[in-house]
Amino acid sequence: MAKVAPFLLHHATPLPNLKLHAPPRSTSLHARHSTPGLARCAVTAPTSTTATTTVLQDEEPFSLDRYMASKAVTVNEALDRALPPGHPERLLESMRYSLLAGGKRVRPMLALAACELVGGDEAAAEPVACAVEMVHAMSLVHDDLPCMDDDDLRRGRPTNHVAFGVSTALLAGDALLALAFEHLARGCADRGVPADRALRAVAELAGAVGAGGLAAGQVVDLASEGADVGLATLEYIHVHKTARLLEAAAVCGAIVAGGDDEEVEGIRRYARYVGLLFQVVDDVLDVTRTSEQLGKTAGKDLATDKATYPKLMGVDGARAYAAELVASAEAELDRFDAARTEPLRHLARFIAYRQH
Repeated sequence: MAKVAPFLLHHATPLPNLKLHAPPRSTSLHARHSTPGLARCAVTAPTSTTATTTVLQDEEPFSLDRYMASKAVTVNEALDRALPPGHPERLLESMRYSLLAGGKRVRPMLALAACELVGGDEAAAEPVACAVEMVHAMSLVHDDLPCMDDDDLRRGRPTNHVAFGVSTALLAGDALLALAFEHLARGCADRGVPADRALRAVAELAGAVGAGGLAAGQVVDLASEGADVGLATLEYIHVHKTARLLEAAAVCGAIVAGGDDEEVEGIRRYARYVGLLFQVVDDVLDVTRTSEQLGKTAGKDLATDKATYPKLMGVDGARAYAAELVASAEAELDRFDAARTEPLRHLARFIAYRQH
């Protein structure tokens, strides 16, 4: 199986000592956790009997479902408050249509969990969680446009430009991006986050959106349609287009909570692995699941002749690579207090084993 491409040893923005390596075969997820293949297991990663018996009788085992549901409620309520209906009515309606459309809220959860991992209060990271989701919603609105991926289904319903028209969708995405930074700056100030931390978070999130992040990944992605690209180009696309925003969510959560440099960079590496994992699994699901199961158009990458991990590595190779990414992500959490790492460990497994 192909190793992680050499370009991953460097980031578009200088990041000290940030190196990503595929783990040795002996440390694969299958060896460490004895889990079934990526295609066959349930959404929630299996819990071993041994692990369960070590839990004290008066403690309830960690449940990612409960944790994610709780965080989703927090984030959804905060997003609703951050973007109430208003004037111009059609623009606000379009923005809310995509921002409040549901979804797994993985990026906000990463921000909140990373904040808690370094000992911070969840409330400090709430503006980060909302801002990251606003950026994510913008990226989906723009990604679906006819000039980009030209898709008409997102989260089981018409995409924004189908529902509101191309012009309104484009402007709604622009407005969501602007709102993200306004909300992050004002929210940090309202919660007493020190100005230097807030500024670092703003810079981190901005870096994830522009020429060192989403925009770069999208441009190379579009240019690669129908082209004979290799693994290095494919991973450049997805480190920038997918992983970079997930990384920013976690890093910003740790920054506003006051994490030190070593903690922040460990969380960065964890999130980079998870972000790449998210895309590898997405590519596998695109060729193994139906549109009804995914809530978006299945087989679109194949139809547009896009480079994907299954195309370059085969479905089994992509699944094996995903297992290695999980192992690498979990290894980055070993430096932290074990109890605080549970949400992030379970999240990595959830992403690996999700079915939609």
